[in-house]
Amino acid sequence: MNVQIIADSGCDLPLEYYNENSVSFIPLHVQLKENEYEDLIEIQPKTVFDAMREGEVAKTSQASPNHFKELFTRFAEKNIPCVYIAFSSRLSGTYQTAVMIKNEVLEQYPNFQIAIIDSKCASLGHGLAVKHAVKLAAEGKTVTELEEALASYCTKVEHLFTVDNLDYLARGGRISKASAFVGGLLSIKPLLHVEDGQLVPLEKIRGRKKLFRRIIELMKERGEALDKQTIAISHGDDEEAALEIKKMIEDEFSPKEIIVNMIGATIGAHSGPGTIAIFFLNNEA
Repeated sequence: MNVQIIADSGCDLPLEYYNENSVSFIPLHVQLKENEYEDLIEIQPKTVFDAMREGEVAKTSQASPNHFKELFTRFAEKNIPCVYIAFSSRLSGTYQTAVMIKNEVLEQYPNFQIAIIDSKCASLGHGLAVKHAVKLAAEGKTVTELEEALASYCTKVEHLFTVDNLDYLARGGRISKASAFVGGLLSIKPLLHVEDGQLVPLEKIRGRKKLFRRIIELMKERGEALDKQTIAISHGDDEEAALEIKKMIEDEFSPKEIIVNMIGATIGAHSGPGTIAIFFLNNEA
């Protein structure tokens, strides 16, 4: 690749993906039981979900400025162009930190080619954007071409997801506390999506089967050529539910590929165990 791709752990791709595709990895941080860990390197999502089930509160913080400084400087010294696809700026300060460090590095290396893209995406929606960037970079696209293509691509990524308990999202400030008042009684499930990089409650549905059928309906309404897409499913340590919705998607759309992965520790600390999220490209121009 002519351009080095950089991504952070907010994209919920497994660590092996970074290694196999020569993508540089920036970990966000998770605090649990008064200790701080680098996501995916020092702590695994299962550990966080198990702790949350036991009543522990997990907190998160953005990626280290020093990590960005070391990484950007290393590529600047070697004159290797870079594109960093960042976790949504509406959900983390990591994007703003990266921009600040980029400007510092450019003062010392003014000819360094680097683009920082606010994906406005999260979890495997962000992951799909990273995978798209890797594909384009392998085709020999320049930094400018990647920046333009990804800006367009990221606006088309749909996020449909449900959580077992909206209190986790409200506690971390990811949705308003008023929105969190859905009521855990009568098996009412919240369905949310992402608008301009932030989480927005969409509907309240009673029962998982009805919820999954509604997700399929929304995919029909919003999706573009789903049979030709890679669709992603992430889950908060609930593989059974993830495989259930995967089978429904396969039966309905026969997509080119479906990838399933556990939600990472950073996002999982806010969404909680039992989260199910679906990601695909919409039909908007």
